[in-house]
Amino acid sequence: MGVVAKRSSMIFYSGGADHFSHRVRIVLAEKGVAVDIVEVSDDQRPEELADLNPYNSVPTLLDRDLVLYESKVMMEYLDERFPHPPLLPVYPVARAQSRLWMHRIEREWCPLVAQIEQGPKKEADKARKELRESLVGISPIFEDMPFFMSEEFTLVDCCLAPILWRLPALNIELPEKQVAPLIGYMERVFERDGFKASLSEREREMRS
Repeated sequence: MGVVAKRSSMIFYSGGADHFSHRVRIVLAEKGVAVDIVEVSDDQRPEELADLNPYNSVPTLLDRDLVLYESKVMMEYLDERFPHPPLLPVYPVARAQSRLWMHRIEREWCPLVAQIEQGPKKEADKARKELRESLVGISPIFEDMPFFMSEEFTLVDCCLAPILWRLPALNIELPEKQVAPLIGYMERVFERDGFKASLSEREREMRS
């Protein structure tokens, strides 16, 4: 009789190059959650995904009877379901500030990434310039704290790190002398065991 492998109760449908999927994978890795990751491509989607998620999109997280298909909701759910290590501050004011930073990343930088990846050349070049200037502008905040506005690694870093990892693929080159604090931040985050474990094969190839 063959041995039946024990499957996790949690399944994560993930895009190998999708930064929204990547941010959730970072949380899963930081928490050490046992999860079955199903890699989904645009031309090959599991039949059950459309039944689980009305948008037939990634990321999608299945935890027993619960289905989530919005990345920030997944991240906060995982942080509450697996409280150690905590990835949001304890105090309400600090938690609200972290959520606001996540919202700003979603509103300001994620659309620029989408425009670079999918838009016509003129719009992509404009978005590339805008994202580069924004990143140069935030570099000084990393002079005083090791992570994004925090002494500890948080969900905000989980949202920002996938974008920073993709800069070479987005054809964005930062002026190293101008952004030394940001470069230091990137090195700290990219060296974390959780970040390394979160990378898909396609993401590893982005910086190889």
